[in-house]
Amino acid sequence: MKSSFAIMVVTALAFAACAHGAQRPAPDGTGQNFPARPIRVIVPQAPGGSNDIMARYIGGHLTERLGRQVVVDNRPGAEGMIGTEMVARATPDGYTLLMASTAFTMNPAVVKNLPYDPVRDFDWVATFGKAPVVITVGPAAQVNSLQDLIALARSKPNYITMASAGGFMHFVSAMFRSHAGFKGEIALYKGGAPALIDVMSGQAHMAVATIPTSNAHIRSGRIKALAVGATKRASSLPDVPTSVEAGLPSYQAEIWWAWATTAGTPNAVINKMNTEIAAILRQPETAKRFAVDSAEVDIRTPAEIRKMIPADLAKWAKVARDAGMLKH
Repeated sequence: MKSSFAIMVVTALAFAACAHGAQRPAPDGTGQNFPARPIRVIVPQAPGGSNDIMARYIGGHLTERLGRQVVVDNRPGAEGMIGTEMVARATPDGYTLLMASTAFTMNPAVVKNLPYDPVRDFDWVATFGKAPVVITVGPAAQVNSLQDLIALARSKPNYITMASAGGFMHFVSAMFRSHAGFKGEIALYKGGAPALIDVMSGQAHMAVATIPTSNAHIRSGRIKALAVGATKRASSLPDVPTSVEAGLPSYQAEIWWAWATTAGTPNAVINKMNTEIAAILRQPETAKRFAVDSAEVDIRTPAEIRKMIPADLAKWAKVARDAGMLKH
């Protein structure tokens, strides 16, 4: 009897284990059961910047559509390379994503030894949008126009301090300094939001910022927008002239946002994510939300993004050479 009972117990446990296993996603590496657990989005910048804002907006809507939590994980530092390397070294299953922006294709132009390959180590999921930069000043600058700022900066070499985060903001700041033709310090911060805090407090004179990061401060009057780096005015800043109108037509710069993941991720995962994100971007409320920060929706397939990245790498490498930016 005891032996028969033991056999019955073992059989029951084995059946339960099989039933439990049948409810779990098959580990076949195809991604057909994706997502089976929360998805993590690495933002390689501090909270409050445009990358963080964009990741949380898309992530929130994606959570609703997929029925799985999309968690934003800020990992700032080393000009965005710390968080970027984390994704490059992650398991290629689609559960670790990178909130990438134009800085991704800028860093190779100014960093000698990247800890990852920007082409080989990543697969691309989707683009979100794009927006021009805005040239802003705080109370310390005491200027009212872009030409006033340039005149002041040229008349007092090394007087102007530009607040900047690493990566994108550092690059477009150095680019602006080169095009405007002055010498001045670029003070580095861990993100766009901390950089603007020092501009507002008077610790720094100016910042070249993204509109999503700076728009609320511009509206409140805590910082002043002198120009947007584009050929047409920004929809959320209709009274701010373009760099062309403000007298510096050579300065054109914009930021784009996209999600990447680890190279080797199953195509089924990438295609599903691209489809879901494209559906979010096509919603009228998304276009309206983006317009608040003068961003335009930009929908591309993974194949189109793979072509965009090498072209962008070449573009910013040329800009770096023309601006005399040295690799470090």
